[in-house]
Amino acid sequence: MQRSPPPLFPIRIHLCLSVCICVPKLLRRSVSYILEESALPNAPQKSVMATIPSSDAPCSSKGRKRCPETHQAILTAAAELLGEKGYSGVCIEAIAARAGVGKQTIYRWWPSKAAVILEAYANLTELTSPLPDRGSVQQDLTEFLNSLLTVLTTTPAGRVMPGLIAEAQNDPQVAASFQELFIANRRTATQTLLQRGIDRGELRPTLNLELAIDTLYGPIWYRLLLNHAPLSPAFIQELVEQLLGGMRVDG
Repeated sequence: MQRSPPPLFPIRIHLCLSVCICVPKLLRRSVSYILEESALPNAPQKSVMATIPSSDAPCSSKGRKRCPETHQAILTAAAELLGEKGYSGVCIEAIAARAGVGKQTIYRWWPSKAAVILEAYANLTELTSPLPDRGSVQQDLTEFLNSLLTVLTTTPAGRVMPGLIAEAQNDPQVAASFQELFIANRRTATQTLLQRGIDRGELRPTLNLELAIDTLYGPIWYRLLLNHAPLSPAFIQELVEQLLGGMRVDG
């Protein structure tokens, strides 16, 4: 009588148990070996992240680091669109298309349209020339404010300024960036000019510099926003003459 072959079920159980027991041991030994190798003083240290390609390569190898070329292309595109369409006519999609990048690249580096435009605007209006020093506070202030007048009347910056100011009223981050990128450096420069006037004995030593700066710039922003009268060199000259009349040393 022919004997039937033994059932395979016990063999399968044995194999499964062997795998369950042996594989974890092998894995533990492999991990232990890797850790020991990495602890050797002469062992080369390799980063796992170094093998992962970056979407910003070759300019950026990880995270949110900006590629200078792409960054500048985006700012240039934003500045060009500002000049062509004004603040309200610019959108992230248009900036991305003009710069040749994806929208997500812009949103990784800037939280909003206003943030991109503010940085582009700051580049347009950056103070690059030295402060005037003609030996007269009146001449220095007139020359300095005329340089602002040129920016506001002959560059895209003037056309987008009202939109940025309006946006700053509703967005605290835009307001903070606007103060940092555009307002603060001009106030500091104006304070330097006024302090020179005090040091030369032209202006009263008790002059409230912060209030004096507000008094100088207030009429400029008023005309820019309401557009009820022109911003012109004649206006700047008269403004400086009239306001300095109340700031000069008596006699």
